[in-house]
Amino acid sequence: MTLPLHDPLPASGPVVLGLESSCDDTAAAIWDGSKIRANLIAGQAVHQQYGGVVPELASRDHEKHIVPLLEATLAASGLSPGSLDVVAFTRGPGLLGSLLVGASFAKALAWGWGLPLIGVHHMKAHVLAHFIEEPFPPFPFLCLTVSGGHTQIVRVDSPLVMTVLGRTLDDAAGEAFDKCGKLLGLDYPAGPLVDRLAAQGDPDRFAFARPDMAGLDYSFSGLKTSVLYFLRDQTRQIPDFVQANLADLCAGIQASIVSILLHKFAAAAEQSGLEHLALAGGVSANRGLRQSLQALAARQGWSVYLPDPAYCTDNAAMIARAGAFLYQSGQRDAHDLSVEARLPW
Repeated sequence: MTLPLHDPLPASGPVVLGLESSCDDTAAAIWDGSKIRANLIAGQAVHQQYGGVVPELASRDHEKHIVPLLEATLAASGLSPGSLDVVAFTRGPGLLGSLLVGASFAKALAWGWGLPLIGVHHMKAHVLAHFIEEPFPPFPFLCLTVSGGHTQIVRVDSPLVMTVLGRTLDDAAGEAFDKCGKLLGLDYPAGPLVDRLAAQGDPDRFAFARPDMAGLDYSFSGLKTSVLYFLRDQTRQIPDFVQANLADLCAGIQASIVSILLHKFAAAAEQSGLEHLALAGGVSANRGLRQSLQALAARQGWSVYLPDPAYCTDNAAMIARAGAFLYQSGQRDAHDLSVEARLPW
């Protein structure tokens, strides 16, 4: 299939096809050496009726979506396979079955098109999403990566040198949003709904636990438990308590999660002496978190870098961008490279 170019390719920089399938979003994108040409995502509504992602159903939907998604991405980019330099895919972490679908497809494309193959770490790609569009954070900087499965404070010294300074010891921030939202009776995924309702509520009316672990590590299980017991006690006395106070409950929950996140992030900034701070991951699209970090940074004299919401949730643009950095560093992966659900940092 030969397609006309929308505009000339840049003089330098690899043209990268990125494929993302770590959880329940199938995504494909093309980085042309200077910008993203196309960035498409196919979601999976099937999980809403179960209140969470069902791994087997996720794998089946990836198989259904991935071929037409690739065709649509090439068409949107105006490029043909002959214009590509490398195929990058998510190696992990993520759901094993979902990762296998993306990896197998990427390997087949790379073999069939005679292109190099690069496996990308999903969470590192979230950090490198900051280099899709300007302004770019200067090195070194601190990045708070917050998603459904991970919460980490990362020192970023270069595109290839990152150090985790703190991480969650149990639930991630995204899980805390979704699980607390589920306790309120909100549909999955509850995080964006909590954010929307919180904007209409009073964050000071209901207070919930804010666990403070030693060092720079996080814990959100205590928050979830405090919400559970509070709602249990209140609904015994007032059956419609949740519906009558939904916005204030969401505001209180969000205020607690944001406070936990920024307390450690600020401590990491003070300990490291770094003044350039960034957010990454699905929860970085949360308006309450963004506004609170910007307010904190203004008081402390720090610079804040926030990715476009399109590059916060799971997407292939970040995989393509990370793949370009890895390709330029000389990385090439063999076709027997295995995916890892718990890929180490």
